[in-house]
Amino acid sequence: MLHEREAEIRSAGRAIEALTGPVGTEVGELLLYTGAAGLGKTAVLTEVRRAARRAGCTVLFGRGGQRQCHEPFHVVRQLVRPVLAALSDEERARVFGPWEDVVGPAAGLSAPRGQLDPQGVRDGLDFVLTRLVQLRSPVAVLVDDLHWADPESLGWLAGFAVRARELPALLVLACRDEFPDDALALQRGLADRADRRHELRPLRPDSVAHLVRAALGTQAEDAFCRHVWAVTAGNPYETAALLREVADQRLDPVEESTGQLRELAATARGMTLRHWLDRLGPTTLRFAWAASVLDTDIRPDLAATICAQGPETAAQSIRELRRHRVLTGTQAGRLEFVHPLVATSVYQSMPPAARTGMHGVAAVELENAGLGLLAASRHLLEILPEGDGAIVDKLRRAAREHLAIGAPEAAQRCLRRAISEPPADEDRATVLYELGCSALLTDPATTVNQLRLALADPYGLGPGLRVDAVFRLAQALAHSNRVDEAAALCAEEAARTSPGPGRLRLEVAHFMFAAFQSEDADGPGRSRRLAEFDRTLGTVGLAFTDLGAGADAGADAVPGGAVFERDGLAHAVAVLRCWDLTLRGADSAEAIALGESALPGGRLPRSLGWTNTTWGFELPGILGISYLYADRADRAEELFGEAVRAYEVAGWSGGHLGFAYLLTGMLRFRCGDLAAAEDYLRRALRIARRIGPRTPLHWDAVGALTETLAARGRLEEALDLAREHDFGPPYPTVMALPDAPTLYGRLLLARGDAAGAAVTLAAAGEALDARGWRNTVWAPWLGHLARAVAAEQPDRARELAREGVRRARESGTGSAVGSALRLCAAVHERPRAVELLTEAVGLLERSPARYEEALALVDLGEVLGCGAGGRGALTRGLELAVGCHADGLAERARGLLGAG
Repeated sequence: MLHEREAEIRSAGRAIEALTGPVGTEVGELLLYTGAAGLGKTAVLTEVRRAARRAGCTVLFGRGGQRQCHEPFHVVRQLVRPVLAALSDEERARVFGPWEDVVGPAAGLSAPRGQLDPQGVRDGLDFVLTRLVQLRSPVAVLVDDLHWADPESLGWLAGFAVRARELPALLVLACRDEFPDDALALQRGLADRADRRHELRPLRPDSVAHLVRAALGTQAEDAFCRHVWAVTAGNPYETAALLREVADQRLDPVEESTGQLRELAATARGMTLRHWLDRLGPTTLRFAWAASVLDTDIRPDLAATICAQGPETAAQSIRELRRHRVLTGTQAGRLEFVHPLVATSVYQSMPPAARTGMHGVAAVELENAGLGLLAASRHLLEILPEGDGAIVDKLRRAAREHLAIGAPEAAQRCLRRAISEPPADEDRATVLYELGCSALLTDPATTVNQLRLALADPYGLGPGLRVDAVFRLAQALAHSNRVDEAAALCAEEAARTSPGPGRLRLEVAHFMFAAFQSEDADGPGRSRRLAEFDRTLGTVGLAFTDLGAGADAGADAVPGGAVFERDGLAHAVAVLRCWDLTLRGADSAEAIALGESALPGGRLPRSLGWTNTTWGFELPGILGISYLYADRADRAEELFGEAVRAYEVAGWSGGHLGFAYLLTGMLRFRCGDLAAAEDYLRRALRIARRIGPRTPLHWDAVGALTETLAARGRLEEALDLAREHDFGPPYPTVMALPDAPTLYGRLLLARGDAAGAAVTLAAAGEALDARGWRNTVWAPWLGHLARAVAAEQPDRARELAREGVRRARESGTGSAVGSALRLCAAVHERPRAVELLTEAVGLLERSPARYEEALALVDLGEVLGCGAGGRGALTRGLELAVGCHADGLAERARGLLGAG
């Protein structure tokens, strides 16, 4: 099988030499072998594996399986479990670090503890493999039959291939030219990243002649050898199979025999049921069928049980299958097919009834053997629907196990199969609900579709599950930039829900999603209704219980333990009122008092926890922003730091962690650490790009990063980013952080388009005033509009700026007033400007807003001029600007100092 493969082997040898060079010179590479079935990819990979071991590499090996391609992390487990399981306790701690609870379940080394985010598992695997490479370098990672790798493993490999270049790690992959549709993009992405790519070609006639004479004797005639090459097209596997048929038929390798070669080649290639029966006999063939159902890493005892053979009969079957070169043994005492083509042929020779029956038995026996529903579920997918409630139950439990290791697509396959079983009428809506929830972290569109079906099902959901389904549906709509629909859905459902905790939860949810709408025709009225709801909540005479977490939840138990008790509702409403007052620009002390009431003992209650599914991350997020806008950066930092830790520990590396990075970036910006802000916001944007364009996270990350780049003095880069991501009108229906129209107007002003900025900022201000949102930190439109119109309308500009100051003073927040005073000074003459800026500096230096303080100092220095007072302000402003990494402001301060 290695004829004409010398160049490919030498290429791998050079890669291994580079990997095992002197310390500090190791080079990681990606080596890819492609070609049609039977061209020798497995043989080449086997030789590379041996060479890597001889060179002292730690070798991780895995193989995709045609019937195991829907078993999540199947290839990953083959790669890492043998090595990780053999680590000492000390080594294990070093390799896993904080990721053991995330990676352990996916690697099959520990039991899962809760639902994991797929991206978190991939990130954790990156961390663990990186640490493993550092511990056991050099490392060679080999994957055969990549075209049959499960999507979870393939998705991780596609990302790890990029990181591996920076490590003493060699990736060697082998795959066929043809790919399944769902894996095509990832496999092509890997192929594009390959440092060395080798496409295996058919053998030349002289190599085939060598094989013929090695198998049949040196007397084989040239014409016979040439005909063998012609009928096999130089395919090494088909050549070897044909030569075995020739030997079995005792055909002389002479020219007169060539007429029979095509028929023998067709027999060797086709391997029909008749072929296998004639060759193996019925008893041995049944064992081969059972082995093909298991596919790879075949346990002889399980195969024997599946085909109902006792130990002696099974042992005889194994001997026969080895003799006929169907199966071979492994070092671990397992069995494997000598070639994937043989496995495919045996599997396809099974009559449909026998195939379905064996998959059914395999599902039971794998579970009985302690391998769990993760391994058994792929067999359940192959059996025919019969309306079996027990199968539905197993598929639902398998889906929960898949979710627990970060494999939502596998969970969804199980739940869709459960629906086709079908479940009992009274259970159908619940299965649809579970299918919808399984996609909540990764595929909002699927969540929306399935939850709508669950809610419309004639048999319906119990009250508890119905409320939760509506809330999950509203979440999915909101995260898809359909927040208006989310708010309306909760209001409509609340109106037809009986009084009780479920109805109250929906009413609170309505207020929550309405708070995120960018437009609201009745903003002030909604604020009054929220305050009235808060007052009446404490008087509601209901016996509240902890549905979903308590033992009495029964059929309405909500996955994730949704908390509906009175305190949980009160805390949620307190946060919403805190946010409402914050956006309205009301007294910050009153807003913060409400926020503190939602934090018993100074900490988030369970119902508001970052990973708790009762309300989601929105409520703790807006609570932290309220603290930030009220100059309580210390409290905001506690909350946002807890968010990052909670999501990283839970392995939630998708939108949740992206949102935590966004909030942390906003905190760093507000506190004047612009470099750190940029770093966190770029992380948020990377995650947002993975999720998709124009989602709330994507929009907010682009807006906040654009503002940060402009503050750092990189205006052109900020404008390019805004253009790249279409940051501008039309604006999303979900409220942006910071206010998108205001920020867009400020960008126009910075670019020198005062007229365009004036139009944009005036329209933004009109919409905000109509809603009653007067917070001058979140949307400082008045001061910037004043600057935009100052040249043409100086009196109007001063009035606008004074109104900005009045509103800022209403909030009582030092940074808000200081910033408003600074903007007001920009439209006044020198004496008044000096007064305003002096007061602004005094307020800002007592706030956490270091960048705003630097701006005020530089402005003050510029107004004061070249005297001692001016130079002192400029020097202090320069020091702060440098500390904030505000390079543009620092350059401006240096220029003013030099000019003086």
